[in-house]
Amino acid sequence: MANTQRSVLGTRALNRATLDRQLLLRPARMSAVAAVEHLVGLQAQNVKPPYYALAARLDGFDPEALAKPMADREVVRIVTMRSTIHTHTADDCLTLRPLVQPARDRELVQFRKGLAGVDLDRLAALARDLVEAGPRTMKQLREALLQEWPDADPQALAVAARCRLPLVQVTPRGLWGRSGQVSLTTAEHWLGRPAQPAPAPDAVVLRYLAAFGPASVKDMQTWAGLTRLRDAFERLRPRLVTFQDEGGAELFDLPDAPRPDPDTPAPPRFLPEFDNLLLSHADRTRVVPQEHRGRSWQGNIAYPTLLVDGFLAGLWRLEDDALVIEPFDRLTRDRRDEVTAEGERMLRVMHPGTSYDIGFGTVRR
Repeated sequence: MANTQRSVLGTRALNRATLDRQLLLRPARMSAVAAVEHLVGLQAQNVKPPYYALAARLDGFDPEALAKPMADREVVRIVTMRSTIHTHTADDCLTLRPLVQPARDRELVQFRKGLAGVDLDRLAALARDLVEAGPRTMKQLREALLQEWPDADPQALAVAARCRLPLVQVTPRGLWGRSGQVSLTTAEHWLGRPAQPAPAPDAVVLRYLAAFGPASVKDMQTWAGLTRLRDAFERLRPRLVTFQDEGGAELFDLPDAPRPDPDTPAPPRFLPEFDNLLLSHADRTRVVPQEHRGRSWQGNIAYPTLLVDGFLAGLWRLEDDALVIEPFDRLTRDRRDEVTAEGERMLRVMHPGTSYDIGFGTVRR
């Protein structure tokens, strides 16, 4: 039966529930692949963020725990949610990409001027033949497609190939401690099996709530970069519970999902730039205090972020032999000790055998 109770979940209640789903309240004992699946992918605009994201979430994480399955093609890097690169399991790559394909098709509208006269079906077939004959860089792909459409905009041709085809970044790109330029082939070719039909939106709603809930329809649409998901939530309503946030927005959730006490302790966490925790809700105040909105970005650059008491509280960076922490507000001595201890743990996991000083920079105003 549908739940008719519409109790209010305050900001701290939403914060603790989301942190629990995101494996950030306590270190989770699961494999890196299982975590990537549970979290429905990790934002991966750069190579290192998925590794730092898992270091903040998993008990006993070692970077090789993600690098090996990536080398073994159990996880891949591909453009999916919000037209951004994510690290996904192979299974999710083959299903979630078809789910978001309508958004990739809409993305091409803004490039239509540069694609005048280009047959997009023919472009997709030609690009597929090119990258499946051997992985290609975007530059190589542009140059090859320009031979067919010399009057088209080169960048638009490459974007069209990326939007029309499920292109994955082949290794060694994405492997910890190794380097490699971005070379692309199709997911089907790299994984040796065909793409699957897009999952029903209902199934993805349930997975989203398990990893990011409680959440509104707009929250999920922000995460996925999709529209018109209201119908899926309505079909699921009898199986879900509903709440309100402090602004009156309706929130949906799984009946048995964890919703910890708002006073549950939340240890400090060092998150990478582009962590999905900060990007996957229309209303981000459950993690980002209003007074700190926009402070983890500058232009198109995102910075690694620090959580204190579950909320965005500063930035951090590694430079030379130092971990530099820049809080947004002055921290008490106890808080500084907790942050320092978590920084030491993160460094042991990600940079074993390397000595770093830990220092607090000027409080950012």
